Amino acid sequence: MLSAVPVIGLAGCQARADHRPLSLWAMSYEGDYSPLLIPAFTAATGLDVEVQSLPTTASHEKLLTAFAGGALPDVLMLFNSWVHEFATIGAIAPVTRPALLAQMVPGILASTRVAGRDFAVPWSVAPQVQFYRRDILAAAGWDAAPSDWAGWRAMAKAVKRRRPDDYVFLMLLNWPTALITMLVQAGATMLRDRDTRGAFQTPEARAAFAYYVSLYTDGYAPMALSTEIQDPVAAFAAGYCAVWPSGPTTLVDFTRRADILPRERWSTARLPAPDGPGAVSGLASSLCVSTQTRRPDAAWALVRHLTSIPSELRYQRLIGNLPARIDAYQSPQLATAVLRPFAEQMHQPAALPPVIEWERIQIEIQYAAERIVRGVQTMDAALAALDDRVDRLLAKRRALLDAGAIA
Repeated sequence: MLSAVPVIGLAGCQARADHRPLSLWAMSYEGDYSPLLIPAFTAATGLDVEVQSLPTTASHEKLLTAFAGGALPDVLMLFNSWVHEFATIGAIAPVTRPALLAQMVPGILASTRVAGRDFAVPWSVAPQVQFYRRDILAAAGWDAAPSDWAGWRAMAKAVKRRRPDDYVFLMLLNWPTALITMLVQAGATMLRDRDTRGAFQTPEARAAFAYYVSLYTDGYAPMALSTEIQDPVAAFAAGYCAVWPSGPTTLVDFTRRADILPRERWSTARLPAPDGPGAVSGLASSLCVSTQTRRPDAAWALVRHLTSIPSELRYQRLIGNLPARIDAYQSPQLATAVLRPFAEQMHQPAALPPVIEWERIQIEIQYAAERIVRGVQTMDAALAALDDRVDRLLAKRRALLDAGAIA
């Protein structure tokens, strides 16, 4: 906090001119638990902060509506896949203080850079790993979860042989992250022609879809949606599934429910790729300063506080998500065996297409996979239709590129 005194001093000057609290909007666990990080900031600066926790499913539309109405908060959390969009429409300001980015993991920082400029400060990182039931795998002859696709299938076959009425993988059909990860790991680019058209009929994309679909059609994963398995922690504890690809917030859920899932029964490992651990898709969020704020110095001071090592470490204890700062990993708090796979994965994030339409494209990818899994469409038909839908979603981008309006 002492290193932030020059910035805080400017924030204090602004505060004397405007006595309203700063505003911060955030989603998910970050939104729910951010108020616990504010008292230290207020004590050091004299600035009050009002935190609004947005529902994740409605936050994108709410933020766009607020921008159109000139009602954005001073500081807003964005999922990293949204940064490009909000920078493009002029809703967030570029980072003007390089010191805020000095200790960030480079791969994560790359996802918040638009046209060579940084528009966000990475905050909360949630790479996926595999949580696995040590007891169930051990009974099937496996000391740990495999790290390649062939090993995953061999392990699944062994577990299914011993537990024919249960499943192996907890991957629900409306959870897109596992499939996106497999596409990246298989070398699929997903988009082509300067990210203006779909590329889902390539050999790499077909290999990823085929592997993903086989886990369902061979009976290793349930053909179910999250609405059908509303308590995945209980399902995992009951042995309904033995391997669950998930993020670090699951650590908090497991700790809270240790009565049904004792710590010695489970562990973590990096997700498998075709030939060993590789890049993994996962949620990461960053903090941005709105272009509509009247107190930019105070807003940047708040960002600096929330992304400081003490704040990041407290957040990790509260919600499980990991810091984006390299220097935070010197803390013994992050040196535990169960966190090691997450820390290693942070340095190998999946590079996703940097297009505004990515959120909608990701939904279309999952819809196509579900149609194949359920036998509604063949692989050829589903991937051809997916390319067509993605091409239509990217029509405006093609037009803007052709007109020279974007690079």
